[in-house]
Amino acid sequence: RFAIFDFRKGGRGIVNEDDFKARTKRFALEVIDFVARLPKDRQSDVLARQLMRSGTSVGANYRGATRAQSAAHMVSKLSIVEEEADESIYWLELIQEAGMVPPNDAQVQRLRREASQLVAMTVASKKTLRSRQPARSDRKSKIENRKSDGVL
Repeated sequence: RFAIFDFRKGGRGIVNEDDFKARTKRFALEVIDFVARLPKDRQSDVLARQLMRSGTSVGANYRGATRAQSAAHMVSKLSIVEEEADESIYWLELIQEAGMVPPNDAQVQRLRREASQLVAMTVASKKTLRSRQPARSDRKSKIENRKSDGVL
């Protein structure tokens, strides 16, 4: 188990694994709700599907990160969480800039803010995990190269 940093309201609190799971699930549910109210036309459908994929993937990949077998694997999974949250921001921007919702749509603003916070929290957690890993030069392979030892 590990903690993740919370950047809401300028605070630098710590959110535990279960709280972050709940938060990413809430984000996915809000994305689903938002997509349901988009116009029913071809352009909106394409962007809505992309947003649904990335927005719901954030929580799914975070759950995968919590089951990681090593810190390196966890960092890898958290990188996917970061990418999907950032991609969600992109689709929300496109939906808004394409005029599919009003310019100052409150739900878009809330989703963008939450996705940005999820990205920031994930980046901070990755940095913390990396700082706890030994430097690459300190890690030795368990595989021996007998040729380099002069033994054939």
